[in-house]
Amino acid sequence: MKRRSFLVGVGGAVGAGALGVSSAVDAREPASSSGKPSSARLPRRALGRTGTKISIVGFPGLALFRYEQDECNTAIHDAFDRGVNYFDVAPAYGNGDAEIKMGIGLKGIDRSKIFLSCKTKRRDKQGAREELERSLQRLKTDHFDLYQLHCLKHPDEVKQALGPGGAMETILKAKEEGKVKHIGFSAHTTKAALAALGGFRFDTVMFPISFVEYYTIGFGKAVIELAKKNGAAIIAIKPVSQGLWPKDVERTRRCWYRPVEGDREIGLAMRFTLGQEGVVTGIPVSFLDILDRVITASQEDRPNTKEEAETIRRLAESCESVFRREEQQVASLIPLQVPTYPDSPHEPDFNGIS
Repeated sequence: MKRRSFLVGVGGAVGAGALGVSSAVDAREPASSSGKPSSARLPRRALGRTGTKISIVGFPGLALFRYEQDECNTAIHDAFDRGVNYFDVAPAYGNGDAEIKMGIGLKGIDRSKIFLSCKTKRRDKQGAREELERSLQRLKTDHFDLYQLHCLKHPDEVKQALGPGGAMETILKAKEEGKVKHIGFSAHTTKAALAALGGFRFDTVMFPISFVEYYTIGFGKAVIELAKKNGAAIIAIKPVSQGLWPKDVERTRRCWYRPVEGDREIGLAMRFTLGQEGVVTGIPVSFLDILDRVITASQEDRPNTKEEAETIRRLAESCESVFRREEQQVASLIPLQVPTYPDSPHEPDFNGIS
């Protein structure tokens, strides 16, 4: 299928001068959106067996619903100019607002130079098709480099999505049509992630790999192990999470978990996550000022020193896991009927779960 540049104009119609480009992301040194070589070279890693290299920091599309379009445009182009080529978004973010803003913000950037990923919370075939086509239109593109089942929590969701009439039928058909290149999933519980990895040969696993979760409840260890066995690349979420907000700490940001704020601590947290086996990239908390600091802290791709590793381990001791509650809920076989964190956009689409 012939690839095109991002569609010209806000309405989504194909521009008459759209150029054909390769379906693979260009892994050469990033050029800025102005066409000039980028002075920053954010390191890239191979995304498992996909043959594509992506930046070790991903752009958090969720952030865009918090900002005006002009700010979004600037942030997207600035991140690209600094070496970010992996852009992540989902229809659940701001009820589609983030997708719309990213579609507009990516205008002017060569489509072949970025790796664009999207997701669906729908577990049924028809619902997934509706979300996929709408996302393509909003993002003004004809294909996604990665399409994912979004926010799996319970093994029953996995069974429905993979089973007859499930969302996977749509995704596989979309791959045949050239609308999807690679297939992945995101999960918030160990049981859901392991069930998904056992039910399909996914290219990627999006999972919370955070120093707090790793040290407080061992969260992520089993997923890292099975992903390695299956040859699936890991995309880390919550890399700069400091766990749940302590009761005696003022919530300085509208976020259901507490982000790491200090520049030194951000570097320690990112290096911890990127130092775990199989982890290719990390998507930071969805605030543009923190994204800026994460990109700066990640310019040097190196592991923590022994002293730094001990510092981040000690910091985890004062933090509380975000995912303990969800792990316990699923382990106890309690049906998912209400959100675990009502202010989180990553909760399942309960309308799409039968």
